Amino acid sequence: MSTNLDQAKKAYAEFEEKVKRTVLLDNLSPQVTTSVIKTALDQFGAVVSVEFIPNFTIPFNIPQAALVEMENPKQATSVINMMNDYPFMMSGMPRPVRACPAKAEMFADRPSPPDRKIQIRWVEPSDPDFEVAKELKQLVKRHHAETLALIKQQLEEEEKLAKQQQEMLSGNYRKYEMIENIMQDGTVARLARHYGVNFADEQ
Repeated sequence: MSTNLDQAKKAYAEFEEKVKRTVLLDNLSPQVTTSVIKTALDQFGAVVSVEFIPNFTIPFNIPQAALVEMENPKQATSVINMMNDYPFMMSGMPRPVRACPAKAEMFADRPSPPDRKIQIRWVEPSDPDFEVAKELKQLVKRHHAETLALIKQQLEEEEKLAKQQQEMLSGNYRKYEMIENIMQDGTVARLARHYGVNFADEQ
C-alpha cells in the first residue's frame, strides 16, 4: 500500500509533467480571451487549458499573462520558438506577445513539494537585516509607482491606436459601399458610355 509520501511524490511528478507542456504568454492585450488564445495557437496543436494570471499589483483589470497548457512538451516548445523568432499579435493590437516556458511557481494550484521545509525568522529593529528590508520595501514602492505610470501610458496609447484602426476600417467600408452603390445604380455604365471605356467583366 502506498504511503502518503508516495502519493505526494506521484502527484508532484504529474504536476511537473504539466509544467513541461505549459507556456507562459506575457504582454497580452486586454481584448485577448481564452477563445482568442485557442484559435491563435491551434496551428501548433490542441490547447488543453488556459489560465489567466491576475495581476494584483495594479488597479487595472487586464490579463497581463496566461498559462497555456498544450498536449505535449513538443507543442509547447514550438509555440515558444515561433513567438521568439517572429512578432506574434493577438486581437490585432500593437502588442507583440511574449512566450517562455512555464515554471512551477506560476501555478496557483501547484501541490506542495514532498519533504518541503519552511524556515521563518522574525527580524527585530536592532537586527542589521531590518534596515536592508526597510530599504527594499521603499524600493518596491517606487518601482510600483513607476510601473503603474508606464502601464497607464501604454493602455492610453493602445486605446488611441485601436480607435484609429476602427476609423480606418469604417472609412474603407464607406468607400467600398459607395463603389458598390454606383456600380448598382448604373452610374459606372453611363460614365463608361460617355467616355468610351469598356468595363466588361473579365472572363
